Amino acid sequence: MGILDTLLGRSKPKRPDLDRLFALPTAAVTLEAAAGLTPTGVGAVCFRAAEGAAFAQIEQDVRELLDAGDGPKVELSTDAYGYTWLVARHAPADLEGLVTDLHAVNAALESGGFGPQLLCSLVAFTGPDDRRFGLVYLYKRGTFYPFAPMPGERRDNALELQVRGAVGADLPVEGDLSRWFPVWGAPGL
Repeated sequence: MGILDTLLGRSKPKRPDLDRLFALPTAAVTLEAAAGLTPTGVGAVCFRAAEGAAFAQIEQDVRELLDAGDGPKVELSTDAYGYTWLVARHAPADLEGLVTDLHAVNAALESGGFGPQLLCSLVAFTGPDDRRFGLVYLYKRGTFYPFAPMPGERRDNALELQVRGAVGADLPVEGDLSRWFPVWGAPGL
């Protein structure tokens, strides 16, 4: 960072720390104790698909890697905003395996030079009254935030704030609430 950047108030963006994803199993234990929320076994990585052979090869390699086990195949879906979601499914008790798969997808895209296309990763949870909830990892910020959708594209803000308070010691929670973007139609929610 140069002197001109300092004078103009610009700062270097933080480098993403994908290893923060591995804190999710600990946060899940906290969420279950504090709010009765349990993992559903569904997780997804959201990215803007790029054109070209290099991206297609990385996408194929990632799918082959995740499909190699005995579990269900990964799925690709596109949302209404044009973002691609690569969805992985595990048994709800296998959150560690799910997080490992999400980390592998993020790392493969990042090492292939497609880090700027990564938007977020999401792990879905469910509550005692069958409400859906997601913990969202913002790739470019290296932080998490809660997202609790309700019917009619509304959010359960009280639950989101409750979760923020519960997992704040386990995960780096995004402090800027304006960055808690809604991910309407995200897989698993």
